[in-house]
Amino acid sequence: MKLSKKLLLIIISFFSLALCVLASLAFGARFVSFNEVLNTLIHSRMTTINEIVVHERIPRTVFGIIAGGALGVSGALMQSITRNPIADPSILGVNTGATLFVVGGIAFLGINSPEEYIFLALIGAAITAVFVYGIGSMGPGGATPIKLALAGAAISAALSSLVSAIIMPREQVMNAVRFWQVGSISGATWEGIVTVLPFLIIGLLLGLIVTPALDALAMGDDIATGLGVRVGTVRLIGAMSGVLLCGAITALAGPIGFVGLMVPHTMRLICGPNLRWIVPMSALGGAILLTLSDVLGRLIGSPGELEVGIVTAFIGAPILIMIAIRAKGRTL
Repeated sequence: MKLSKKLLLIIISFFSLALCVLASLAFGARFVSFNEVLNTLIHSRMTTINEIVVHERIPRTVFGIIAGGALGVSGALMQSITRNPIADPSILGVNTGATLFVVGGIAFLGINSPEEYIFLALIGAAITAVFVYGIGSMGPGGATPIKLALAGAAISAALSSLVSAIIMPREQVMNAVRFWQVGSISGATWEGIVTVLPFLIIGLLLGLIVTPALDALAMGDDIATGLGVRVGTVRLIGAMSGVLLCGAITALAGPIGFVGLMVPHTMRLICGPNLRWIVPMSALGGAILLTLSDVLGRLIGSPGELEVGIVTAFIGAPILIMIAIRAKGRTL
């Protein structure tokens, strides 16, 4: 893809994100016109009900952008590390591991603060990632893409059963996590955003640091080693980055699936295999997708709303089927 087309893609993406932000601030249980939204943002007034509504929606919109970007980058890194085009935090079981630890903390430890959620979610995501990679590495051939996907699916199913076993007998826990478990950004607050931001910044910096080495890794471990890349170290840092980004978002928003699958794969088709473009464009594309999905959830579920995790699953399932069909076509 030529540089001019990539620059055009960036401009279109930022314009699309701006439209999604306006829509996120305008649509909901109470509609606010775009003119009122712009006037409220420019003059920062809170004198009318509509202006107050816009200000109340700003944390949700900001968190949607941050969460979508983090999940997009996490998916791009996991696909690169595993050399698997269908790898993402949900398919590899990382989301489910974070969910299990958070639900367990709510049920047995009585946690109720964002800091505790994040701490347990990161531990659960990290342990699950190590476990999936360990199982996928067993047997001849090491950690192949198919073995990692199968290991992730099996572990995710097992952990989901444990989550259900913890929740079902405990009505109080069920009420606390039922909306969080399907993935939602409706409860976003400035406090939660500030709490999660340091983990996301560290995860993003680690991802950007290893991006050049991951480009070399895409050519194969032997070639990457010949180019001076420490394969094990690169995979470890990349995995740490993905776990930080995914685990921190899961702690506050719940397990939102398919964003990390759809966006990097789409950007790879548009921009080519260069991760220096895929990673930042995945952040931008993830922000657009999650913000747009949140708006669609409000419109479809009006006067209530449909949780964003449900909307991304509806969008992501057909995408996953198309990816599988294209992959099968190439094999034949």
